[in-house]
Order: sequence, then structure tokens, then C-alpha cells
Amino acid sequence: MTTIDTFSDGRKLRRATSGTPRTLTEDRPQEKSKDWAQASQNPPKGAADGVQAKGGKPSGLRTISRAAWLPYLVPVALVIVWQTLSSLGVISDRIMPAPVAVVAAFWERLLSGELVRDIAVSGARALSGLLIGGSIGFLLGIANGVSKLSEQLTDTTLQMLRTIPHLAMIPLVILWFGIGEEAKLFLTSLGVLFPIYLNTYHGVKNVDRDLVEMGRIYGMSSWSLFRKVIFPGALPSIFVGLRYALGIMWLTLIVSESIAANSGIGYMANTAREFMMTDVVVLALVIYAVLGKLADVVARALERWALSWNAAYQV
Repeated sequence: MTTIDTFSDGRKLRRATSGTPRTLTEDRPQEKSKDWAQASQNPPKGAADGVQAKGGKPSGLRTISRAAWLPYLVPVALVIVWQTLSSLGVISDRIMPAPVAVVAAFWERLLSGELVRDIAVSGARALSGLLIGGSIGFLLGIANGVSKLSEQLTDTTLQMLRTIPHLAMIPLVILWFGIGEEAKLFLTSLGVLFPIYLNTYHGVKNVDRDLVEMGRIYGMSSWSLFRKVIFPGALPSIFVGLRYALGIMWLTLIVSESIAANSGIGYMANTAREFMMTDVVVLALVIYAVLGKLADVVARALERWALSWNAAYQV
């Protein structure tokens, strides 16, 4: 009789054999096939949980469906409460018209074509102001972020101008430009300039210096270093500034159109106020809110596309 010492999971086993010693590999194929058969018949508990949830509905689809309707739960609930209080007479129509009255005003102006025209005019003003002010803010942020000389020349002046509320300049802007398109473009451009400038500037400044130094060591040119290292590293901060600027853009447009305009959504609201048409005033506010939300959705989609290489923005 002989003994064979084997090691399995760190424990020493001894097995007695008689006659010709048997090798350990003779029993392994049967043991493995038996283990695989048992594993296939009894899969580990929870193995399929990540694919399919209780009730037969995939957990991933359930998460996506919930994410689709959950953001609209609070707005819908507020509209229901609003309509209920209006129907019960708790809220007077002169103070806040019912949602059905706002929808009726929307439908009436949509059929007449006035609403489409006013939205188109306001949208063109907002987009033009964003392009003008955003471009200036972006270029200044890039220049001051990469050039010490440019920063010393212009940053102090820009920071001083930033502290002046741009809406407080409306009387002066009317004296300069009247109530034409130039006044609204100037105010909107000024409003979006500083958020984009600040976030672009800080985005460039906060790029990892080690990555920049590594690029220089590998012999990258200044343009290649900016294009492949500095600009991609600053993009998250730039998009934060863009989304913030979009909110200021609509805020500025609301005020400027209400004071100095002869067309647009703000003009529609101001005219309705003079004739005590509260439903149209509320409709104008709702339109501004919807347009602002749509602009933010577009900005977030653009952000996810431009930063798809970043793990933090991958869906």
C-alpha cells in the first residue's frame, strides 16, 4: 500500500492506494463533467438577476422607463393641483387662470399664427445673442487661460465689468440703440459673455499640469498640445458655463422684450398685461420655461456627444 499526498485549496490530503498507484488525473475528467452538469442544472442564485428582474421584466428596461417619466412627475402633479384649486374657486382667474384656459389661449394664438411668429423672433434673438456673446467669452477665456500676457491685460477689466448687473444697463442701452434689435442683442450678448468666459478660463487653468508637461516632453507643438490636451481637458467646465449662460440668455430676453420690444414673446406678454389677459401672460411664461428646458436638453446632448471619450459622461 502506498500513500499519495495532494494539495487542494491549501489543505494536505492523504489517500491510501493498493497495487499500482493511480494518477490523480484519472478521476478529474469525471469529476469536472459532473461539476459542470450540476452547475448547468443549478445556476447560482442571482446569476440571472442582472438580466431579468422579478415579474419577468428586465431590470435595465425598468430603470430606463422610470428615468423617462420620473422627471415629469412633479410638473404634472403641480398642474393637477393648479387645475383642482382653480376648479374649486380657491384661485381666482384674475390672479392665476386655470391650465385649461392657458391651453385655450395657446391654441387660439397658434391657429392665428401669432404664437409661431413671436417664438421665431424670440428664438432668433436668443440664438444670435448666444453666438455673439458666447464666441467673445470663449475666445477671451482661451486667450487668458493659455497666455499670461493676455490675462494680465484683460482679466482685471473683465472682472470689473462682470460685477455690473447687465440688466441695470437697460436705460442706457435704450439711449444708445433705441428699442430696436440692437438693444436686445447687446443685452443678451453681454449676459452670456461672462459665464462662458469664466468657465472657459477656469477650465483651461485647471487642466492637469502633468499632462501638459508630458506632452511637451514628447515634443508636441503648441497647437497640438492645445488641441489634444488642453481643450479636451477644459471641455467639461466650458459646457457648465454654456448651460449656465443659456439660463441667463432667456432671463435677459424676457426682461428686454418686456421693456423695449415691438415683437416676440415678451412683447406678447406685455401687450396682454395692458388688456388684463392673464392667461396670455401665463402662456408666455410657460413658453419661456419650455424653451429654456429644450435649450438645456440640447446642451446636455451636445455635452454627452463631445465628451463621449470621458468615462464620467458615458451612458
